[in-house]
This record gives sequence, structure tokens and C-alpha cells, in this order.
Amino acid sequence: MRLAGPLRIVVLVVAVGLTWIIVSILLGGPGDGFPRIQHLFTSECGVPGPESSVTAEPRARKYKCGLPQPCPEEHLAFRMVSGAANVIGPKICLEDKMLMSSVKDNVGRGLNIALVNGVSGELIEARAFDMWAGDVNNLLKFIRPLHEGTLVFVASYDDPATKMNEETRKLFSELGSRNAKELAFRDSWVFVGAKGVQNKSPFEQHVKNSKHTNKYEGWPEALEMEGCIPRRSVAG
Repeated sequence: MRLAGPLRIVVLVVAVGLTWIIVSILLGGPGDGFPRIQHLFTSECGVPGPESSVTAEPRARKYKCGLPQPCPEEHLAFRMVSGAANVIGPKICLEDKMLMSSVKDNVGRGLNIALVNGVSGELIEARAFDMWAGDVNNLLKFIRPLHEGTLVFVASYDDPATKMNEETRKLFSELGSRNAKELAFRDSWVFVGAKGVQNKSPFEQHVKNSKHTNKYEGWPEALEMEGCIPRRSVAG
């Protein structure tokens, strides 16, 4: 009976010792327990721990309109995306300002066109023209009176060409388009031109609507184009 007290003390000391050994093994040894526990909790909460702060890779810097590199001086940064089928609307961004998008609620089926002052880069007007059931004369009235140096951004959505006539195709060709003359039902098209250009624009992409190559059922893939446009010396 007299040994009961000392025996309990021995058992307690052994139990404490075993517990400390197990905890030390699990947490990586003496001195590492608290930092590892702290790292566990901070990582789960979304706060980087000491190790992650050292190994984290820096994010790639994005410039105006999400371009991977800045434009030279006296150039305007742009990025544009055509509509995807008849579901996702187009986007036109210039100098980090969204000129047209579904969020701005100023895009629609057909041709989405933004007119921009080629010197200042300021938006003059942005409109969508229904090329399936709309009146092509509304489009003609919009692009006929353009002033010298005006930049013209065009992004298709759904059908860009059913209502196009010869005059419309000619006007876009005079703005620098290579593909306006052959644009057809449900083609994808993005284009940047200007009033008074002497050569064809380097900023144009076109994909034909073909059941053999279409990405979507009845529509080709959406087009994305970005770049740097030299500021014009004359603009209306």
C-alpha cells in the first residue's frame, strides 16, 4: 500500500515523457513545434507562412488592357475580343478603358463599332449594328462621314455580314480591311482601321464559318487581338 504513491508518480512521469517524445517527432523536434503549428494555421487561413513567402513566384505584371508589355510612347494600347457564338458578347478595351462590353450593356448582335480620336485616344462614339435583321443604312450613316485620322474598332458578334452590301464592304476596305469583301454569315471578325490610311491595316483577324472547323455548333471560334497603335497626326 505504501508503494502506491511513488508508483503513481513514476507512471505519471513515464506518460509525460512518452507524450513529449511523440509530440516532438510529429512536429519535427524541439523548438520547431510552435512555428510549424503557426504555419499550419496561417496557411489554412490563406495567409502565407514563412516558407511560402520565400518560395512564392512573383506574378507576371500586366500593363494597359492586360497587355504583357507596355506600348512605346505615342502609341495606344488596345485589346479586343469578338463575340463567342451568340452567347458571350465582344469586348473592346483601349488605354485601360473598356469602350464596349456586355457589362457596359452597349454591345449587340452584328457589328460592334467604337470610333476613337486617333490623336487623343478619346472615345467619340460606340454603337452596335444588327446585321441580321437591322437596317444597313444605319451603319452607313455611322461610317460615311468619318473625319481623317479617326480610328475604327470593329468586333463581330453572332452574324456580322448578312445585311452587308457593296458600299458597306467598300467603306471598310477603304479603312484598311482586307477581309470585309469576303465577310459572310456568322464569320468571326475583329478589325482596327482608320480614315485616310494608305495601306491595309495590320490589325485584323477573320475566321470563316465552316461546319468542318467551327469550335461551336454553328459558329467559329472567338477571336482575340491586342497591340499598340501609333497615334495619328491628324484627327477630326
